[in-house]
Amino acid sequence: MAIKKYKPTSPGRRWMTGSSFEEITQTEPEKSLLRPLTKNAGRNSYGRVTVRHRGGGHRRKYRVIDFRRDKHGVPARVASIEYDPNRSARIALLHYADGEKRYILAPLGLKVGDTVVSDEASVEISVGNATQLANVPLGTVVHNVELYPGRGGQLVRAAGAAAQVLAKEGDYITLRMPSSEMRLVRKECMATIGQVGNVDHANVKLGKAGRKRWMGWRPTVRGSAMSPRDHPHGGGEGRTPIGLPGPKSPWGWYTLGRKTRRNKATDKYIVRRRRSGRR
Repeated sequence: MAIKKYKPTSPGRRWMTGSSFEEITQTEPEKSLLRPLTKNAGRNSYGRVTVRHRGGGHRRKYRVIDFRRDKHGVPARVASIEYDPNRSARIALLHYADGEKRYILAPLGLKVGDTVVSDEASVEISVGNATQLANVPLGTVVHNVELYPGRGGQLVRAAGAAAQVLAKEGDYITLRMPSSEMRLVRKECMATIGQVGNVDHANVKLGKAGRKRWMGWRPTVRGSAMSPRDHPHGGGEGRTPIGLPGPKSPWGWYTLGRKTRRNKATDKYIVRRRRSGRR
């Protein structure tokens, strides 16, 4: 995949970049794997906004992705690489030998015509194959990693993401996550070999606010531009400092260095925390 630039025909176009989509081989999705996708604009069942800055955007349909990879022992041919509006990664349409069709996340290097297979037993360590972590050699990069056996992949699914198998001890495998966190995962959990494709996704520059709106994101306003009742940073005449020891969230808690992880039940599985962005 490559990044394409545009002629600066307007201020919004000047720094805009986009995907070349050269890896896409089919533009129409498989109809049997489409589901309706309704929008809620960040609102819950009571109609109250629980997630800010969401709403609008282009109409989408959901592509049913096989995160479980539980069709064991049946080889599948890659029929196409397609765009998915619901995720940053590309998806690959598989045609199984028994006639079934499924979508999977498209790993880097997977091409149309390739054959992939998933099995709980050992499989060939090649891009797109899926097996239990117990069967994956040390140093191998994987994605779409399960947290609980049989639940389906929940970790390492974004474009360009990859985790590395570092160690095996007892019933657990040590993985280095994309965040640099080192974490224990049970050896029975399934994972797919390779790195998620579309690695240049992080280099795309939207260029203008409207393109963000097409993606379903509404504007974000600075707290200092609000009133005191709307944000702790608000109020004052003109451009004034926030008047606090440190920046706060709209709900009043300090934000710099604040820990956001609240799951004591799984703390024991984290060998080393991710690197902090602050110094």
